[in-house]
Amino acid sequence: MGSGQVTDWQGKHVTVAGLGVSGVPAAKALHGLGAKVTVVNDGDDARAREQAAELEALGVTVRLGDGDTLPDGTELIVTAPGWKPDKPLFAAADAAGVPVWGDVELAWRLRKPGAADWLAVTGTNGKTTTVQMLASILEAAGLRTAAVGNIGVSLLDAVLGDEEYDVLAVELSSYQLHWAPSLRAHSAAVLNLAPDHLDWHGSMEAYAKDKGRIYEGNRIACVYNTADKATEDLVRDADVEEGCRAIGFTLGTPGPSQLGVVEGILVDRAFVENRHKNAQELAEVTDVKPAAPHNIANALAAAALARAYGVPANAVRDGLRAFTPDAHRIAHVADLDGVAYVDDSKATNTHAAQASLAAYDSVVWIAGGLAKGATFDELVADAAKRLRGAVLIGRDRELIREALARHAPEVPVVDLGRTDTGAMLEAVQEARRLARPGDTVLLAPACASMDMFANYNKRGDAFAQAVRELGA
Repeated sequence: MGSGQVTDWQGKHVTVAGLGVSGVPAAKALHGLGAKVTVVNDGDDARAREQAAELEALGVTVRLGDGDTLPDGTELIVTAPGWKPDKPLFAAADAAGVPVWGDVELAWRLRKPGAADWLAVTGTNGKTTTVQMLASILEAAGLRTAAVGNIGVSLLDAVLGDEEYDVLAVELSSYQLHWAPSLRAHSAAVLNLAPDHLDWHGSMEAYAKDKGRIYEGNRIACVYNTADKATEDLVRDADVEEGCRAIGFTLGTPGPSQLGVVEGILVDRAFVENRHKNAQELAEVTDVKPAAPHNIANALAAAALARAYGVPANAVRDGLRAFTPDAHRIAHVADLDGVAYVDDSKATNTHAAQASLAAYDSVVWIAGGLAKGATFDELVADAAKRLRGAVLIGRDRELIREALARHAPEVPVVDLGRTDTGAMLEAVQEARRLARPGDTVLLAPACASMDMFANYNKRGDAFAQAVRELGA
């Protein structure tokens, strides 16, 4: 099973590692192609048994509670992206010379002749928003497209389904890229790089290397962030097709081969005639919702990929205007007594919270939760001059409190010792007490939510509900 397409799956022994959102579609697809499929799964809970029963009814073999042993005769493993590379199953596969693919690799190999191009996006933060903006721009240009990948829409479904696409906007995580060795996008972007998932990758270098795989074999454009040198380094290291260009995006005035901002206008100096002298207006900053700096960067990256695909300037404007961001991403909840209340519960790591805090001049910051090994000194030092006050919640709040004591000792801090779900109402009440007219009360936790809430959505809902109760 080398680098070419596998056209004959009949009777091939394929092991699918993990049930979940990618494993079940992969098992079904491979079974439908005539492969002999065995699914192995670590867990043996009610949900797993339910999924297993569904697959066994089709004739797929499922082994629950043992994800470490390589089934006899396995010729290929297709793994869920979250399975760590150091699992015994993969060591056994390596020793037996059995290749390991992720669901993205499988989708890439199963494309039909003449299939849609992929415009791919990765980065520590902003992936989903950028991919949704990109899909909106492509739609505005009259192209048949969809936002797929790590965003929750299965790439396998897009590749194997009956609907025909011109081009796909593909969100890829570092996990997915790790297991996708032969992926070759039309054009790709790395939005930013900050420490994340280091427990999975083992080191920042390994994490960056997996992100950088998105540029391998690009045909038209490798899009990078001029404010984040690490993304440019990844472009430099990539092995691309002859003629592929490095295209930067910047919140400042763009140079040749860049997209940027001039006097409130998003402009393109990359995909124009005589780019040393000319620039093409694409959209106004006010067409981007919300017009926070990091979101304008997302819009520029989406525009760069769309322009690389040949989309006209007016489609960039129309697509950005038509786009509505998902909930809990810098969502304005209400204004009370001259104070704005903003829900950015999706800021689950320090990099996302830093971008969120940078969007406002004077902030009462609600933060805390599960730190996942993060440190907060850089975040707090960067935000110190903007902080009117801080209200800390969640299990690892002490780490943020200590960083505030070191880098912003004059900022008043309320430390809420409770982790029950009612803590959010108290947090919002305390934030209101600290806030002055013109301030923003910002939920940007810089932490995961699972110590107190089922997920970041529930955390954001609790914040919005608390703000509504305050207003009532």
